[in-house]
Amino acid sequence: MSDPKAPATAAVRMLRQNKVDFVPRFYSYEEKGGTAVSARELGVDEHSVIKTLIMQDEAKKPFIVLMHGDRQVSTKELARILGVKAVSPCAAADADRYSGYQVGGTSPFATRRPMPVYMEETILDLPRICINGGKRGFLVEIDPREAQRLLQPVLVRVGI
Repeated sequence: MSDPKAPATAAVRMLRQNKVDFVPRFYSYEEKGGTAVSARELGVDEHSVIKTLIMQDEAKKPFIVLMHGDRQVSTKELARILGVKAVSPCAAADADRYSGYQVGGTSPFATRRPMPVYMEETILDLPRICINGGKRGFLVEIDPREAQRLLQPVLVRVGI
């Protein structure tokens, strides 16, 4: 199952409660290093490192977007899909408050505030993904279908 050395974050607790097989992956966190640093440190393709983005619409309603590390989100396309005028990343303090995690350690699992989740659909084409486990410098390696099972995301194509 999972490694008992994983930190006891809310995300890890959720994965364990739902019997998700995961591998804890630790790396040396660098401020503003993003997925390029975690991919380099872990020796994995940046495309398989999934970033958890806390975004909002023009009414400041927050939501989560899961995107490949080597891609950006087309906010114009996402706004069109959501039927809103605009979407943008949340300010770091707001993202921390909504998720319960610190930016750089934001996990989509067990967020403080329930939020809709949108997942780039090509993430499901990967055999394994590395996604934040709720702490800076800590990712969990899982089957992307497990993320789909737990998060019930809306699948989108908004990567550029």
